[in-house]
Amino acid sequence: MIDTLFNNPLGFLFWLVALAVAITIHEFSHAYWADRLGDPTPRLQGRLTLNPLAHLDPLGTLMLLIVRFGWGKPVVFDPFNLRHPRRDAAIISLAGPVSNLILAFVCAVLLRILFSYRLTALSSASTLVYMAIGLLQPVIILNVVLAVFNLIPIHPLDGFKIVGGILPADKAREWYQLESYGMIFLIFLIFPFFGGVSPISQLISPVINFLLSFLLPSPAII
Repeated sequence: MIDTLFNNPLGFLFWLVALAVAITIHEFSHAYWADRLGDPTPRLQGRLTLNPLAHLDPLGTLMLLIVRFGWGKPVVFDPFNLRHPRRDAAIISLAGPVSNLILAFVCAVLLRILFSYRLTALSSASTLVYMAIGLLQPVIILNVVLAVFNLIPIHPLDGFKIVGGILPADKAREWYQLESYGMIFLIFLIFPFFGGVSPISQLISPVINFLLSFLLPSPAII
């Protein structure tokens, strides 16, 4: 992403804004549902806000720009404050990816409206339309990528707690024993082994491309 900084500064700005939007809506949704389900911890930590500064991790954001893998500031919640700890933890975890997909869908609708509008827009308005289109596309892409990536059932990703909330109690206890190995599994999957492509990319790319084929206009239009 950072390679576009010098040859396309405006494009880089659009991707940077899209990244902040995707991470912010993701982490805010975690905080909102934790608060709604009875845990005030995120609210007390100042995470119940749409201010990107509350959710962006400086190092994680820099890593995203340089190597396209990074992280936001994780939302901490106390399961002992939840009425149904395992189920509610799954709901809180699911809220992040779902919010990203909802935002991607809304932006896709707006994008198609703008594509139709640009055909009849006046030249003065046309520039604003093209800028909006240039921003909406990376917002859609990054929200889909963030959602699909976080649904992988490996700790510390959201999918791990989602699976734990679905499993029967006895199986869930066995599942949570894998939590301490999560980072090892994740690093192994992220490391590029085959032809410079990471296993995790091979796993989620078909899903991401499938979703984007519905949400984005055809390549011929773009």
